[in-house]
Amino acid sequence: MRILHSRRGRLLLVVFVLVILVVVATQSGWLRKGTKVAQINQPGLYSIAKFVDGDTIAVNMNGAVETIRFVGVDTPETHKPNTPVQCYGELAAAYTKQLIGDNRVRLQADALDTNRDRYGRLLRYVYLPDGTLVEDKLIKNGYGFAYTLFPFEKVDQFKADQEAAKAAHVGLWAHCQITNDSGAFHTTPAQ
Repeated sequence: MRILHSRRGRLLLVVFVLVILVVVATQSGWLRKGTKVAQINQPGLYSIAKFVDGDTIAVNMNGAVETIRFVGVDTPETHKPNTPVQCYGELAAAYTKQLIGDNRVRLQADALDTNRDRYGRLLRYVYLPDGTLVEDKLIKNGYGFAYTLFPFEKVDQFKADQEAAKAAHVGLWAHCQITNDSGAFHTTPAQ
């Protein structure tokens, strides 16, 4: 107890108590309210310049706008030339916009996929600041399909998500007639 009577001992005790309080506050979520500010300034997060459709966004990246095509998911078409708007296409686009909201996104390349597609779009997994994988949510909630025409790291996860959504009849699985043309899905309104 002699150490607590010295100035150095009291200072160490105060520092120890403060560290414990910060750990407890972080674990219990007391500091969660301030995380939005930290997320906004976090490096590697990009702001949305435009929502293109359910599986494509444009982000502000290093002073330029870059179009991002989500890896491993395909949502029904809304803007494809010579193709009518497909069943659930507009709902998928709205869901992506609602899911991302005004959040910045973290982008991650896939080691098995190319860097860009034939249209010059960057191919990336899209994560919200809280770690939510946007592609995963789209497939699980029936707004898109596992796009398996090309290899990618999360193919097994996305296929399982698709099977679960299909079995649960959620989203487009409940409201659209779905055809599979050589691995690419197409939707039309259910009869």
